[in-house]
Amino acid sequence: MNAIRGCLAALLLAATAFAAEHPWPMPDWPTADPADVGMDARLLQKARDYALTGSGSGIITRHGRAVITWGDQAARYDLKSSTKSIGMTSVGLAMMDSRITTLDVPAKRFHPTFGEAKDGTGNREWLGRITLFHLATQTAGFEKPGGTGRLLFAPGTKWAYSDSGPNWLAECITLIYTRDVSDLMFERVFTPLGITSADLSWRRNAYRPHELDGVVRREFGSGISAGVDAMARIGYLYLRRGRWQGKPILPEAFVDACRTVDPRVRGLPVVGPETYGKASDHYGLLWWNNADGTLADVPRDAYWSWGLYDSLIVVIPSLDVVCARAGKSWKRAQDADHYAVLAPFLGPIAQAVRAGRGSVRSSPFPVARSPADADDPPLPQRARGEEVGPPYPPSAVIRKVAWAPASEIIRLAKGSDNWPLAWADDDRLYTAYGDGNGFQPFTEKKLSLGLAVVTGRPPDIRGENLRSESAEQYGGGARGKKASGMIMVDSRLYMAVRNAGNSQMACSRDRGRSWTWTGWTFTASFGCPTFVGFGKGCAGARDGFVYLVSHDADSAYKPADRMVLARAPKDRLMDRQAYEVYEGLDAGGSPLWTRDFARRAAVFTHPGRCYRSGISYCAPLKRYLWVQIVPGDDTRFRGGFGVYDAPEPWGPWTTAYFTEQWDVGPGETASLPTKWMSDDGRTLWLVFSGDDCFSVRQATLTLAP
Repeated sequence: MNAIRGCLAALLLAATAFAAEHPWPMPDWPTADPADVGMDARLLQKARDYALTGSGSGIITRHGRAVITWGDQAARYDLKSSTKSIGMTSVGLAMMDSRITTLDVPAKRFHPTFGEAKDGTGNREWLGRITLFHLATQTAGFEKPGGTGRLLFAPGTKWAYSDSGPNWLAECITLIYTRDVSDLMFERVFTPLGITSADLSWRRNAYRPHELDGVVRREFGSGISAGVDAMARIGYLYLRRGRWQGKPILPEAFVDACRTVDPRVRGLPVVGPETYGKASDHYGLLWWNNADGTLADVPRDAYWSWGLYDSLIVVIPSLDVVCARAGKSWKRAQDADHYAVLAPFLGPIAQAVRAGRGSVRSSPFPVARSPADADDPPLPQRARGEEVGPPYPPSAVIRKVAWAPASEIIRLAKGSDNWPLAWADDDRLYTAYGDGNGFQPFTEKKLSLGLAVVTGRPPDIRGENLRSESAEQYGGGARGKKASGMIMVDSRLYMAVRNAGNSQMACSRDRGRSWTWTGWTFTASFGCPTFVGFGKGCAGARDGFVYLVSHDADSAYKPADRMVLARAPKDRLMDRQAYEVYEGLDAGGSPLWTRDFARRAAVFTHPGRCYRSGISYCAPLKRYLWVQIVPGDDTRFRGGFGVYDAPEPWGPWTTAYFTEQWDVGPGETASLPTKWMSDDGRTLWLVFSGDDCFSVRQATLTLAP
């Protein structure tokens, strides 16, 4: 009971700190000069001037402050399909209330007459297979008009923009709550955000009878009229991941799902590509996004509502920007991509942050891309204008991370990198290096995978190579297997190995001298898995499972949009059938697990910038600390990284430290070993492969009071 009270107290403290960390537009938006929030006024004016080619009104905010507005802020505009994104918010409420626990449930479960109408909808077998997920991702197969709609294809096989599908989703929510969705949203969302009926109205369904089982029937396809101030408030709720003044309104996992592309949708054939382009590559849950980088000058994590007449609610988490615009349609060029009309508006807004360079969330340095040996395959180059800044809000627990001077960095094992670490029950750190000769005395041949042990505590540490014929590998870069994770459990040393199509496990029962390898490999994602580290010999583990994370890619050399999480019982790490993958949270916030890796969900999202990492549990702080390298051209010598913290391996994550450009190269991987954490959690040591060495640097944390 005391532990529960302590946990609740910590959550309350975090919520209070979170609320205090950000300004809120209550009753009005705080204002700031562009320069004060690191934005270039000239570029903001450029975005405004383009917006005004369609007249109307608009507002741009950064760090919760309005930096530029135009037009009548109180004027209400018909938002058309921006209603889809706003309406989707009610689905988040249903998940918050546990009325919906997963979107992968047939719509008929909530709507007994789903798809039944006098004009018919087509294949009834298809109707029975349509889920809430299909309705929310435009993959149900309904035609465009907002009436009952015919089915054009089997659910989940194509992407087709539709008003009918979202309108069926609105009816499901109506029946789940047996109340008017507009009333629900005003009670739970609009009013808490400071939005009144004078700011926003929602007409009745224009295509179907005005009532459903005696309840007013609304649309998601269209129907909301609102001013840009109200629109921006809704965007700000999403920017703050569903929280408002410290109070959770929407599940964070739901917000993440809205703004990202589900793997089941990505790449689906698009009905009407001449109008909707490659929509399946940049569409979330009734929200559009830039996950595929179609807009080169806009961060990949940007997402927005989008209606006829180009009504927009735009959220850019990495820049801490929200903007809203409504008016008349902008002029389109013939045969241009459907996103092209957005570029002259969104591009200058993103560029304004980079040009301003006045904020802690922006950087004057070019964005680095990813570590690379000379033998490594080249990484995709950063799209011009890719995002600058962290993907999550500041930590409410860790206020500051201060690094020891660069002159005090310990550098051993020159010419070797990787360095996953396992704190063993003999009090030594077992590790592995790649593409080098390890510690002195060096091995006679360069190894793709070599083993070593490290003893002592910084600054007095010593490394020694550990030779093992059954573990050592040859081949530079991607041509040779390399360790990406190590852990000791019950006196057995386990190693996760990348470049093994996709990755493989190995086990040693004699402290690294001999190894047994699995006959299987991970073939879906987990191209660079690493274990979640706990105490000595895995003491203090959260339960009887061993957890491992990876960026969501088949290759260790390809950045991804998100991180994924798997687990297995601690005594079955060599058994492929024992592994479960995280597939999201239920409505109560508990993790869901499945053995179907195709159903894996994001545990951390940073579009285009998830890569190699190291994660460990800091027991004194009761926080998981995840060090993630920002992908770059060659981060051995130049680049950035983030340190993120959370109460559980699945989050919710916040940012303890982030830099696009550290004062030294962070290397291709880094972690905070639990052995070298102080008893109060305020002093840590970062192990990283910068300068192609076993590099160690002290970090001092300032904690929230």
